[in-house]
Amino acid sequence: MKAIQITATGGPEVLVLRDIEAPVPDDDEVLVDVLVAGVNYIDTYYREGVYHAGLPFVPGLEGTGRVVHDPQGEIAPGTVVAWCDAFGSYAEQVCVPRDRLVAVPEGVDPTVAASMLLQGITAHYLTYGVYDLQEGDSCLITAGAGGVGLLATQMAANKGARVYSVVSTDEKAELALEAGATEVFRYSENLAEIVRRRNGGVGVDVVYDGVGRDTFHESLEAVRPRGTVCLFGAASGPVEPFDPQLLNTHGSIFLTRPSIGAWTSGEGEFRMRAQAVTQAVVDGTLKFRISGEYALADAAQAHRDLQGRRTTGSIVLHVQD
Repeated sequence: MKAIQITATGGPEVLVLRDIEAPVPDDDEVLVDVLVAGVNYIDTYYREGVYHAGLPFVPGLEGTGRVVHDPQGEIAPGTVVAWCDAFGSYAEQVCVPRDRLVAVPEGVDPTVAASMLLQGITAHYLTYGVYDLQEGDSCLITAGAGGVGLLATQMAANKGARVYSVVSTDEKAELALEAGATEVFRYSENLAEIVRRRNGGVGVDVVYDGVGRDTFHESLEAVRPRGTVCLFGAASGPVEPFDPQLLNTHGSIFLTRPSIGAWTSGEGEFRMRAQAVTQAVVDGTLKFRISGEYALADAAQAHRDLQGRRTTGSIVLHVQD
């Protein structure tokens, strides 16, 4: 089968299309023909070696496709499914843990199905878990026009929170406002001061920071005393080590670095969050923006565009028709 295989970690150029053997599912897995694979920032961490994976490996964690074979005979061949926890999804076939499969409702576009779970569940655990926003709360979202940013904005706005979004261009500002942002700001050295001034002179209840190194200290400044800074990504690079006393200096604030694994580890938690996201897509209360569609062979360009901040919303790889 065709797959993107990484034999050495590094830049986008290590994403090479190769012929490799098809995977074989065990009893806890289901073999799926991949139609569309989702592309996410976490894929770049594995590609660069920030997150470890034994070489060689096929990257990618999510997608949508049709069931080929279920060793337990519970899921019929041809069933359209989506997933977000199957390492090796940049390939024509992948083995998906059966407890991480979600049936795709009729009418959901394959490009949306391929990208709705990882980013959607992330936005869900941020706004319904890490800091469970309530009506009247305030939040700051960096990378506000990214995949998670636009979804978290919609969820926060639907809960009645004030949403301050940070973006880099006018086009991205329009997208953030369309998603429900209260106000949109540009990245700057005095970002925290501007946010506080617009928020009645006080810090926000929570900062959802997906940028990392370049915005981290502004995030600490922008949050209220005893508020929460949620560092859920590192688009600009990892945050440098710091003295925990800094959290006291900013008003006994809380800092968390969450992961989708931890926030779907409870009994029934993955299913609950996946169903909430899928239902919101069907209802139309959660809208996905697919800004980039690439062929599987063009995975390297997809990563270049993603890391170059030339994309908004979600991007996908078309694997098979």
